[in-house]
Amino acid sequence: MTLSIMVVDDHPVFRDGLTALLSSTPDMRVCALAGDGPEALQAAEADRPDVVLMDLNLPSMSGVECTARLSALSDPPVILVVTMVDGDETVVAALRAGARGYVLKGSSGEEIVAAIRTVAAGGTVLGSGVARHVLVGGGSSVGSPYSLTGREREVLEFLATGASNAQIARALGLSVKTVQNNVSRILDKLQVADRTQAALRGRSITAPRTGAGHPID
Repeated sequence: MTLSIMVVDDHPVFRDGLTALLSSTPDMRVCALAGDGPEALQAAEADRPDVVLMDLNLPSMSGVECTARLSALSDPPVILVVTMVDGDETVVAALRAGARGYVLKGSSGEEIVAAIRTVAAGGTVLGSGVARHVLVGGGSSVGSPYSLTGREREVLEFLATGASNAQIARALGLSVKTVQNNVSRILDKLQVADRTQAALRGRSITAPRTGAGHPID
């Protein structure tokens, strides 16, 4: 399967560099380019990309707002933030708005390609810079990590590395359905909306199994 990618960045040189990288990757193709938020929204409706690489510092509309609007589409693309700063509050805001993860602009081509494949497969890609940010809903009531069962904590550790349900199932010798049930209970107990927020919370309460910002194999 070939992944269709839209690159959203207001710097032509960086945009062209990503395009060249992805065009040389056999299972990826660039279906659209955008230099600002409104252009990205229009292109997303017309070209239906599988994955959007989203810069956050855009003119006329912030990358966070663009991420939120893309995520609200009836058939939303997967959004991977491409940023200069690890763990910046704007990155956290984009994750709250629906982004599946982020990768640094200084990352190697191999790391960027791996991150795209990970989020497209349902995983998350998070760096250590977000660990200090505990993503939960407003208010002071926070789900306690200590209410999780041993198995749920194991699953949460894998979520914190960006693993997909299938990867977790293989690693723990479980069925995908069992993993899905564990993930649902984790979301409920931690009072978070989705697996990305659970992964972010997991990074603050568990020891990741792999290096920061790298998905498991």
